[in-house]
Amino acid sequence: MTLTQLEYVVAVATYKSFVASADKCFVTQPTLSMQIQKLEDELGAKIFDRNKHPIVITDIGEIIVAQARLILSKSEQMQEMIQAERKQLTGDFKLAVIPTIAPNILPGLLENYSKAFPGVKLRVSEMETKQILLALKNNEIKAALVSTPLEDNSIVEHPLFYEPFVAYMHSGEAALKKRTIKPEDIALDRIWLLNEGHCMRNQIINLCSESLEKLQAERPYRYESSNVETLRRMVEKNGGMTILPEMATLDFSEDQQDNLRYFDDPEPVREISLITNDYFVRDSILQTIADEILKLVPEKMRVQKKNRRVLRIKSAKFSL
Repeated sequence: MTLTQLEYVVAVATYKSFVASADKCFVTQPTLSMQIQKLEDELGAKIFDRNKHPIVITDIGEIIVAQARLILSKSEQMQEMIQAERKQLTGDFKLAVIPTIAPNILPGLLENYSKAFPGVKLRVSEMETKQILLALKNNEIKAALVSTPLEDNSIVEHPLFYEPFVAYMHSGEAALKKRTIKPEDIALDRIWLLNEGHCMRNQIINLCSESLEKLQAERPYRYESSNVETLRRMVEKNGGMTILPEMATLDFSEDQQDNLRYFDDPEPVREISLITNDYFVRDSILQTIADEILKLVPEKMRVQKKNRRVLRIKSAKFSL
C-alpha cells in the first residue's frame, strides 16, 4: 500500500470517474486504474463498483476511502510539523475567495504574500460559497475566504473581521436627506441586487424584508448582477439604490461618498472568515494568510462590537 494509491482512491471517490481522476492526478487513466486494482487485490476488497455510471463506492469502499483521507491528512500533518520545526514554509496552497470579497483583498494579498513567503505558491480562485463548500469537502482547495457563519458542522471557521454594509443611492432618493438610515428606509421596489447564489444577496434580503424578492419580480424590468461594481453603476445610470460592503466604497470619489449612507445601530455587518474542512492540518500557512489579510483591513473592522448585527446567510434560497 502506498500514499500514491490512496491519493488515487480518494480522487476517484471525489470525481466518480477514472478519467477525470487521472486528469486531476496528472497520470494516465490506465496507470491510475492499475494502481487501484493493485490496492484492491492487496486488501482483498472491491472499493468501487465499476459497472455503474457514475462510479459507485462499495460499502467496504466507504470505510477504505474514509481511512485513506485520514492517512493522507496525517501525512500532510507530518510534513507541516517538519516545516514548522525548521521554520520553513513551502509548497502549493489552494485558496478560494467569494467574488464580493476578492476585488478588495486579492490584489494586495497576492502582491504582499509572494514577497513575504516566496516558498509558498498561493493558487487562488474566485468561487461562490456553494462551490467552495463542495471543493473543501472534496479536498480540491485547502481554505477559503467567505462570509460566515455557515452552520455546517464539517467546516471549521476562523473569523477575521466584520465588514459593515452601507447603502449607495441615486441623488434623487429621499433617504439621502437623512444622516443615517434604518432598513425600512430602503426602497424595496428600487433596490439592485446580486444574482441568486451569492451569499450577500441573502444577507440583504434578511436585512430588508423577506418580501423583497416578490417586489423585485413586480418591477417593469429587472436586472441582477454577479458583480458589486455593476451594482454601483446601475444606481448611477438607472436610479434607485443598492447595498454594498464598505470596503467596496473606500476608493469612491467625494461625489460618490455623498451618496453613501450608514445604518443606525445595530449596524449590519458581515463576518468574514477563513474556513477549512475539519481535517485541515496546514495551520502555519493558514496563519500567515490570515495575518496578511488583516494588514489590508481597516482597524475598526477587526473587532466585533456590541452595536453591530451580523447578518445571517442561510435562507430558503441559499441551502447550505
